[in-house]
Amino acid sequence: MKKTIILLACTGLFAYACGNGSAETPTDGSTPSSMVADQPADDGKGVGEIKEVALNNPLDEAMVARGLGIYDLKCSACHKLTDQRVVGPGWKGVTERRKPEWIMNMTTNVDMMLDKDPAAQKLLEECLVRMPNQNMSLADARDVLEFMYSNDAK
Repeated sequence: MKKTIILLACTGLFAYACGNGSAETPTDGSTPSSMVADQPADDGKGVGEIKEVALNNPLDEAMVARGLGIYDLKCSACHKLTDQRVVGPGWKGVTERRKPEWIMNMTTNVDMMLDKDPAAQKLLEECLVRMPNQNMSLADARDVLEFMYSNDAK
C-alpha cells in the first residue's frame, strides 16, 4: 500500500513538473508565443543597409546615363523598360510601386531580400527565378535608381 501511494505521488509530481497542460502550453502543436521572435512592421523599405535615399529633383542626367549603361550591361537580359515580364518583371512603374530604399536594397542585397522581405518573396513566387546577385555597388545602384525614375517619367 505504501508503495502505491509513493508511486502515485511521484507520478503526480512528475506530471506537475512537466507542465501537465498548463495555460502557457499551446494544445494545437504550435510554438508558444514567447518563443516566436517579434517581426518588425513592414515599412516598405526592404531588408538591408539602405534606410534612406535622397532623391534628386530634377533628375541628375549624368546619373541617369550611368544607370542606363549599367542597365544595358547587367539588367536588360531579364528586365524590359516596359511592363513586359521576361525573366523578371518589367520596370515600367516600379518607382510608383516600390520605395527607393526597397529598390536599392533589392539591387544591392538580393539574397537577403529574397530570404526575408515579403514583397521580394512574392515576386519570386510570380517569376519562379531568383534574381542573381549582380554585385552592384551602392553608387551603381543609386545610378540605376535614377535611371528607373527617368524611365518612369517618360
